[in-house]
Amino acid sequence: MKKVLITGANSFIGTSFEKYLRQWPGQYDVTTVDMIDGSWRKISFAEYDTVYHVAGIAHSDSGRISEEKKALYYKINRDLTIETAKKAKTDGVRQFIFMSSAIVYGNSAPIGKSKIITKDTLVSPMNCYGDSKVQAENGIRPLSDDSFKVVILRSPMIYGKGSKGNYPLLSKLAKCLPFFPYVKNQRSMLYIGNLVEFVRLMIENEEEGTFWPQNAEYTNTSELVKMIADVHKHGLIFIHGMAFLLAMASRFCGQINKAFGNLAYEQGMSVYKREYRLYSLSDSIRETEAQSC
Repeated sequence: MKKVLITGANSFIGTSFEKYLRQWPGQYDVTTVDMIDGSWRKISFAEYDTVYHVAGIAHSDSGRISEEKKALYYKINRDLTIETAKKAKTDGVRQFIFMSSAIVYGNSAPIGKSKIITKDTLVSPMNCYGDSKVQAENGIRPLSDDSFKVVILRSPMIYGKGSKGNYPLLSKLAKCLPFFPYVKNQRSMLYIGNLVEFVRLMIENEEEGTFWPQNAEYTNTSELVKMIADVHKHGLIFIHGMAFLLAMASRFCGQINKAFGNLAYEQGMSVYKREYRLYSLSDSIRETEAQSC
């Protein structure tokens, strides 16, 4: 039996993963620890095979932030990650899985410009969120050896029922707007149902290294919104010819590029020796929206 410790209580990813592994009660034993009050430092990790570290500040502010908030990103995303990994290694844990992010490659390309990331693409963080993830990676990677395997997951936007970020906003718009702009763009996304299977395989196969899981299909933002609207049987009409206006507006509002810009992983870099993409894009949208129909 694999014993797994999830560091970060009540997180969307951690809670989803714990629920997923309940399907195999005789194969996995999962415990979650809260990282907020520091009491975790007194707990021995010795009984666990894998520590899955999901604690962190997940979404960067779009504008200027205070020095105090900036320091918090590094304290949580970098320092806490490194401290937890070092404790795991000292206590004899054999594997440490860290949730990094595609944000390490910088922001989305503007509307109309492509951004395809390959394994050779260098990290280029554009804000303290991305930089704190890069520094966390750099701090834990040297800990990896034959007895302590470090896994870094540079995931794109993760979505599913209960997720945060852009998806809930797009879902809300899809259910109430009669019109929506059609823009050609290409984005990598990762459904939570595919992520949890990927993490399970990382544990099962005792992997190490950097990985880039994503859905088998790229996402177009406009078509995604239409798929959500269709699930709710809400009529939605596309407005074509607005790409130029949105591109102009994105100079003043960074959220527009986050929604309609381009950021995609080359598909080959996300292929794994065992299939983890259990849900197609359309299936994942139906699953995500089902409870709110």
